[in-house]
Amino acid sequence: LRDLIGTTAAPVRRRARGVQRVRPGLYQLLDALDGEPALVLGRRTDVLAANRMAKALFTDFERLPPRHRNYARWMFLDDAARSLFVDWDVQARAAVESLRLDAGRDPDDQATAALIADLRDHSREFAHWWEQHRVHQRTHGSKRLRHPLVGELTVEYETLSLPGDPDMTLFVYTAEAGSSSKRALDLLASWTLSGHSRNPEHISPS
Repeated sequence: LRDLIGTTAAPVRRRARGVQRVRPGLYQLLDALDGEPALVLGRRTDVLAANRMAKALFTDFERLPPRHRNYARWMFLDDAARSLFVDWDVQARAAVESLRLDAGRDPDDQATAALIADLRDHSREFAHWWEQHRVHQRTHGSKRLRHPLVGELTVEYETLSLPGDPDMTLFVYTAEAGSSSKRALDLLASWTLSGHSRNPEHISPS
């Protein structure tokens, strides 16, 4: 409990943890979920893998420097993330609470401590919400997006724990059948398959 609320009695010696690696079978599963955005998050919200739809819906984390392939870092320090989420403050606060829960599980991890320190230095919102000591485990929910290519849509997400990889979580995003959000996802899928050959300014889900 002291670790969760940030009141450890004495300084602790930070330690480095091993690099997380995604099994080939998980990559195959992501590819099999081709029509739905899906990604794998690891410790401290590191983005370990994402399929083509997740890259198109959010961002292509693989193109970022390795240190920046982190969901919380992207949420707070990338202007594109702020523009993407209609309810950015809700989603960003949930990311803070999820990160605090993860930090409480392993308070001695060097990389987690470095990430938190960096975010506190560069984001007033993160620093403010971090000091509130709230924790949250994301298991399901919705995200409202204002995508630059297909407009506004709402996606629901479910999280799946991986028994063989306890520090990894699979996030799968879907939209209600027959809805404008589903049509937007389908259009985004078509655009990614076309090799980005269509003019984004002329893409509309309607």
